[in-house]
Amino acid sequence: MASPLILVTGASGFVGPHVVAALNQAGHRLRLAQRRPHDAPDGIETIVTGDLAGPIDWRPALEGVDHVVHMAGLAHAGPGLDEALYNRINTEATLELAQAAVAAGVRRFVYLSSIKALSGAFDGPPLSEAAEPVPGDAYGRSKLAAERGLDRLALDWVALRPTLIYGSGVKANMAALLRLARLPIPLPFGDLKAPRSLLAVENMADAIRFTLTPDCPARQAYTVSDPEPISVADILAALRSGLGRSPGLLAVPEALLRRLARLAGREETFLKLAGSLVARPERLLKAGWQPPAETKAALARLAAGPRAG
Repeated sequence: MASPLILVTGASGFVGPHVVAALNQAGHRLRLAQRRPHDAPDGIETIVTGDLAGPIDWRPALEGVDHVVHMAGLAHAGPGLDEALYNRINTEATLELAQAAVAAGVRRFVYLSSIKALSGAFDGPPLSEAAEPVPGDAYGRSKLAAERGLDRLALDWVALRPTLIYGSGVKANMAALLRLARLPIPLPFGDLKAPRSLLAVENMADAIRFTLTPDCPARQAYTVSDPEPISVADILAALRSGLGRSPGLLAVPEALLRRLARLAGREETFLKLAGSLVARPERLLKAGWQPPAETKAALARLAAGPRAG
């Protein structure tokens, strides 16, 4: 019997190559849907489908497909981006693909959502998967609307809500921490002990692999994160460990750092970096998912890898 054929969208992004490698290693046959032609690993089929902002005829891409892994979408870009564009790409285009998947007889539809669909907080108490979602911006609302649209279809769907993902090629806040870790000076962040949930890109890819197994119940959303949260101080120590260096962290009081950030007009950025936001993958772990990467070891590998931050 032939292995399942999976249509993968968004394979050229930060997470995509890791997911393609994990699914390929698991023995799945893959077909990559591309906005425009790109190179793909040897032996993997590609099909050009066009831009999600416009209408797409998904029938050729879905022919013979058993599962869909939909990672393509409009990334979180902060305030100022037109909410209608988020809705078009993250909500409407997702549901158009899902409806086409129903018509094609697809067995499972895996949607890469976001923790922002559950909450817009970046500092506060732990997030519960059972809580009523309260997205805080257009991006989060567009992701949640797609999840709710999937729930109205006769389809085995799974939505994954990742926390902050880190790995080779990472950008934004984690790239900033990596740049700080590389500085040959002590850093004043030893007192930043608030726990924060991160997600190794290897664990993200493996979670998607797991959702395509019978062990993972469908028709629900899952938080995806490394099982144990980690503080900014410990993140920097792990990164510097990968660089073969001691932590070099000074215990400057967090309150003082926050005041300095406020004076510089960067308090929100500081809270996004240093605030406590814990979201554990309880449902996935209960279903039997065993993430392969341990957080501190994965951070050390990131720092030791090719310079990208």
